[in-house]
Amino acid sequence: MPPPLDPHDLYSADRPNALSEAVKAFPARIYVPNTLSDTVTVIDPATYRVTATLRTGHQPQHVVPSWDLKTLWVNNDLGNSLTPIDPATGTTGRAVAVHDPYNLYFTPNGRYAVVMASADRQLVFRDAHTMALVKTVDAGCGGVNHADFSPDGRYFIVSCEFSGDLLKVDTTSMKVLARQKLPLHGAMPQDVKISPDGRTWYIADMMANGLWVLNGDAFGPPTLLRTGKGAHGLYVSRDSRRLYVSNRGEGSVSVLDFATGRLAALWRIPHGGSPDMGGVSADGKVLWLSGRYNSEVYAIDTSDGHLIARIPVGHGPHGLCVYPQPGRYSLGHTGIFR
Repeated sequence: MPPPLDPHDLYSADRPNALSEAVKAFPARIYVPNTLSDTVTVIDPATYRVTATLRTGHQPQHVVPSWDLKTLWVNNDLGNSLTPIDPATGTTGRAVAVHDPYNLYFTPNGRYAVVMASADRQLVFRDAHTMALVKTVDAGCGGVNHADFSPDGRYFIVSCEFSGDLLKVDTTSMKVLARQKLPLHGAMPQDVKISPDGRTWYIADMMANGLWVLNGDAFGPPTLLRTGKGAHGLYVSRDSRRLYVSNRGEGSVSVLDFATGRLAALWRIPHGGSPDMGGVSADGKVLWLSGRYNSEVYAIDTSDGHLIARIPVGHGPHGLCVYPQPGRYSLGHTGIFR
């Protein structure tokens, strides 16, 4: 696994416009999987206009950058396939058969892909390049969904949306090391993100309306930090100082200060909305989020939280991917770069 550029900041390779040689020639685009339309809408972030609509498999959930940054994988959950997109040309390739790919991650050494098979209740390890099956792990929980990796890559923590569990998984042995149920009846954990210093983990929870905060190494009971109704997606600012939290149930974004562990701001989308998944622009100036229940995409100014643009897309927009983004390699989801 490539070590962090700065041992005190896991996101030190993600500075504004610090694009790797592998992606420098790619045109900047926003890729929006429309779950209910079986399409991916492509947006030019310079003009805020739709440039293309790509057909995919059934129920595309997330658009995921590959570990080597060269391919975008569309996770066709009910279509049981992954559709590759060439980010250089914006064209799709031949789909690869993969069962129940709700979400997709990559081990930090780039060797394996980890399919979050939500309905199958499995973590499926595959070859990161060919997607050939390597090992299937019974998750023992409902709705395996999102994840993030420890600083040394030895383990990752997974959220189980429908059973309210968290899993700690050994990356090398591909085994579940520990599990815990969140201390809230009806908990519904979503996105997972580790702090820049690698000490604190944050797990968004739509029913708890906030973030569960815990020490990943100890994996003890978490504490709850309220952010807003329907807390869902988590995104780190380009200077590693803030965490953006999309509150899907109230149409807002909370801003967490990593240094203090407290909320620094609350940005409300005018006339409401349903901000879901997305990412930060390469220069760090715009937060892009899908509007899950409103068939739209939001472009939000990260300097003060004002809405720059509201762009109509297909139905059920979900795991939006901003591409390219700074970083040396991708750990998956809509873009976790280190």
